[in-house]
Amino acid sequence: NIKHIQKTGKRVHSSKCSREINKFYENQAEELYLNHKKSSVLVLLCKGVVALAKMTVISEWYSSQTILITGGTGFMGKVLVEKLLRSCPGIKQIYVLARPKKDLAPSVRIKEMVKLPLFETLMKNNPDVLKKIIAIEGDITKPDLVLSKEQKKQLISEVTIVFHMAASLRLEAGMKAAITNNTLSTKNILDLSSEMKQLKVFVYVSTAFSHCEYDVLEEKVYPAPHNPLDIIHAMEWMDDDSIEMITPRLLGPQPNCYTYSKRLAEFLVYEYRDKLPVCITRPSIVTPIMQEPVPGWVDTLNGPVGILVGAGKGVIRSIMCNPDYDAEVIPADIAINGLITITWKVGNE
Repeated sequence: NIKHIQKTGKRVHSSKCSREINKFYENQAEELYLNHKKSSVLVLLCKGVVALAKMTVISEWYSSQTILITGGTGFMGKVLVEKLLRSCPGIKQIYVLARPKKDLAPSVRIKEMVKLPLFETLMKNNPDVLKKIIAIEGDITKPDLVLSKEQKKQLISEVTIVFHMAASLRLEAGMKAAITNNTLSTKNILDLSSEMKQLKVFVYVSTAFSHCEYDVLEEKVYPAPHNPLDIIHAMEWMDDDSIEMITPRLLGPQPNCYTYSKRLAEFLVYEYRDKLPVCITRPSIVTPIMQEPVPGWVDTLNGPVGILVGAGKGVIRSIMCNPDYDAEVIPADIAINGLITITWKVGNE
């Protein structure tokens, strides 16, 4: 601020900095960093200023955005909703698409969701921002997500960002269930997004295991082993016995129907690249929160969490594994920070 006052004669709070002022701070920090490399404390301080400046720019970009999230009531979805509202409070609205569950309407599920420890910081410091979460009842496996005409019109005219996170994570699921929940659902949300008039970014959350046959997964789209639309159509008319018979042939190197269906969905998203500003993300196994807002928070037994809980309770006494293998995992808050930043980057491009 001292530097800025000397330059302009005005004081500006960091929360209200323009992009130009943020760039000014960033340049000053980088200059300090270059001139004082021997001071580790100052180096950390300078890097922190750079990170803060970039964070402010991202937060400002999200201001007035209207977001649609599928899978917003899942583990990663909850962490995404909380992080967006806490770090980007200027967001206009967040629509969370959900189905009724255990006789609870989507609106009731959202009210119960914000009572979780994950949202305690928001509830304490800025409870009004939680009113920006709007539940939308829908089913991504059905055409037009079975939205009412009013709901569809509202989403088409207002939504600027789509996070498609909804998926079935059941590794033991059969081919028909996996294709319906992960591939067909992606097509349906892509079709809806194609009608959105103000869409800036469509983010598809895939998995790092969608291409298991590669030792190194590069940031590119790999060809699909089969035409996704042909597989979707086949699941609609083939009987269960026929599907079970051809499944091994379809899977090829894929270990299960989940990774196969996600691989097909990736290619579907890629095929919409001329219609939509699409982005594919591939987090690995998502583990409990590492830093914020609640270290260690998790509400699912998926992935390694179930093994840890079972071992901690004394139910699992031993497990066969290879000690030379590395577990590809990422904490939920780190993955979500990546999603938010990637969306900002693609939106600016």
